[in-house]
Amino acid sequence: MANDKIKAMHIQVAEKLIEQLKAGTAPWQKPWNSDNLPSFELPYNAVTGNRYKGINTFSLLLNGYEDPRWITFNQASANQWSVKKGEKASLIQFVKTTDLVAKRDESGKPMLNDDGKPIKISLKLDRPIITTAWVFNAAQVNGIPNLQKPDIQELGWNPLERAEKLIASSGADIIHRAGEDAFYSPFKDQITMPLKEQFDAPDKYYATALHELGHWTGHKDRLDRSIMNQFGSEAYAREELRAEIASLLIGQELRIGHDPRQHTAYVDSWIKVLQDTPFEIHAAAADAEKILNYLTGLEQKREVKTELQNIPESKASRNQTNSKYLSSGDEIAYNNTIYKVNGHLKQGRLRMEDLNTGHNFVLSKNDMLYGSLLQVKQQSQDKTRTIDGTDTSISKEADTAIANVARR
Repeated sequence: MANDKIKAMHIQVAEKLIEQLKAGTAPWQKPWNSDNLPSFELPYNAVTGNRYKGINTFSLLLNGYEDPRWITFNQASANQWSVKKGEKASLIQFVKTTDLVAKRDESGKPMLNDDGKPIKISLKLDRPIITTAWVFNAAQVNGIPNLQKPDIQELGWNPLERAEKLIASSGADIIHRAGEDAFYSPFKDQITMPLKEQFDAPDKYYATALHELGHWTGHKDRLDRSIMNQFGSEAYAREELRAEIASLLIGQELRIGHDPRQHTAYVDSWIKVLQDTPFEIHAAAADAEKILNYLTGLEQKREVKTELQNIPESKASRNQTNSKYLSSGDEIAYNNTIYKVNGHLKQGRLRMEDLNTGHNFVLSKNDMLYGSLLQVKQQSQDKTRTIDGTDTSISKEADTAIANVARR
């Protein structure tokens, strides 16, 4: 255990994942049940309901808890729950690009609000930093309510219909041929699929199609990954790892399932890649999140465009006026984070929430972040109102910060 404390997080995750790959129990090797629900749920925060992203998904998932809910010690205390005696926390991390600091007047003294507490403002850091936190699983906490299992009937959408719409939203060139092959050709920028009737269940067809659509996102005109790789090469295995993790994420997002039997041939290659380069799990998990964001972003663009075509001109004009300010309820994707405006405070300040981490903070109109979020909002409401703010890539600064961790 002493050695685990000094190992970088990605090394610990890679080692656990290698063990599970060898045993056939890695997350994407687990089957889905007859209700299209996985034998596990991806981890999320018990208070905010937000899913953990990237390598945090595997850091928590690989611990083997059946309950997907996680919580910090302070969150448990705030809800009158208590961590069981002797329980050990699990590590998560995220890239921090801003910090909350006390707002000061011209003389340098901290400014206070009406309650006599320091006014906090968000400032962009000169360079992003890796911030760590410790969380406990719900099974380690006393007093937390019992887990409510998701009901496939209460989703608000039909999984297969949504999968069909997502594929259509992509505009990808997909051809169907009788046979066993399903693949994406980067040379033709084309996906080849077996005939639908060859699959023994509709969800397996869509799960396979969306896996190949994950590869499709790697084209130079989209997410621009290295996909011109020779079959059987290490680079090929790395791309398959990204698509496999993305399939896991998309499968649960849409509730269409994930067929683990289709890519068992890559297990040995994945083990070798992780043994040689443990940081690959960090990079692959981050790229898988980008794939999910890119595809769901295309889906949202199509929905918004359809809605705007049905908006009366007077209402559209009012919405255009609202784009001059950030308003309550706004959810804006910026720098791989989704910020939500939860309400207004005095002096034009806003109550904000980072939906990726659950972090709450106060934002002033004078803060740089306010201007950046407003610019994204305005861009999203120009003409076709395309959701250009759904940032599918981690910022260069964040990428640099993450890469620096791997070198330590």
